[in-house]
Amino acid sequence: MLARYINSPIGREWVSKYASQQVGQANLNGSKLRALGIPLPPPTEQIQMERILDSTFARADRMEAEAARARKLLDRLEQSILAKAFRGELVPQDPNDEPASVLLERIRTERAKAPKPKRGRRKASA
Repeated sequence: MLARYINSPIGREWVSKYASQQVGQANLNGSKLRALGIPLPPPTEQIQMERILDSTFARADRMEAEAARARKLLDRLEQSILAKAFRGELVPQDPNDEPASVLLERIRTERAKAPKPKRGRRKASA
């Protein structure tokens, strides 16, 4: 409860008022901290607040775990879709299309026939 109070807007305001800054870090000594007045609700309300907070944090933890599981499933789904795409299983294949091996061989042949550009040193401009 103390940490929650100190991190509240009221607690932060008090800390900024009474903390001393040393090398960019806020410092509160024990005597200053003892002077901090913390308004507390009745014990029954504190218990109820604690239950609500615990329940909320537990739900957040469950949601975080569920999101992690969903990310893993999405990764596997992406890999599966890519694998199917490379196998040609995503769309119906046209029987009139040439096989990939024939296409690759045709590309190799065309590249072999094409003249290779000359590579040489460039002259330095004077």
